[in-house]
Amino acid sequence: MARLGIMGGTFDPIHYGHLMTAEEARDQYRLDKVLFVPSGHPPHKPESSVTESKHRYLMTVLATLTNPAFEVSRVDIDREGITYTIDTVTDLKALFPHDQLFFITGADAILEIITWKDAHRLLGLCDFIAATRPGYSIEALETKLGALYTSYRDCFHFVEVPALAISSTDIRQRVRAGRPIRYLVPETVDHYIRKNRLYQED
Repeated sequence: MARLGIMGGTFDPIHYGHLMTAEEARDQYRLDKVLFVPSGHPPHKPESSVTESKHRYLMTVLATLTNPAFEVSRVDIDREGITYTIDTVTDLKALFPHDQLFFITGADAILEIITWKDAHRLLGLCDFIAATRPGYSIEALETKLGALYTSYRDCFHFVEVPALAISSTDIRQRVRAGRPIRYLVPETVDHYIRKNRLYQED
C-alpha cells in the first residue's frame, strides 16, 4: 500500500508556499508521492474570477517538474461542473484503490470542513494533513471542529510550514501593480505569467 498525498487547490498561481507545504507533508508523513490537483470550478469562487484552467495546470506542471515525488493530475479540470473535494477524492480512490490517501490543505480550510459536501463520507475515504503557520493554535482548531474532530481524531494530522505567509492573492496583486514576484514563485512560473500576460488589468 502506497501513501499518496493529494495537494488540491486553485493554484492561481502556484507558489513556494504550496510547494513547501507538499514537501514538508511528504517528508513528515512518509508519503510516496504528492499529486497536485488544480481545481476545475471551485464552489467558493465565481468562475469568471479564476484564471483559465489550462494556464493553472501548466504553471503547476512547470513548478513541480524538478521534484520526482511530485505529479500533477487533470482529474478535476477535466470533470464537468463544480469541483467538490468529495468528487476529487472519490475519483482518485477509484484510480488508486490500494493506496492510503492524505488530503493536504491549509488549517484555515480544515476549519470549514464541517460545511463541505459529504464531510463524513470524505473523512472515511482519506486522512487530512493540515498545514499551519508557526504559532498556530491546534487546540483552537480542535475545539471549533468539535464532534467531527472527536469522531475522526485519527484522520487529522498537522505540519508546520513557515512559508504559508505567501499568498496567491498577493502575487496576483503584485503582478497587476508591476511589482516583482521573484522568490515567491518558481522562476519557470514567473516567466509563464509574464509570457502569457496573466493577472494584468483588463
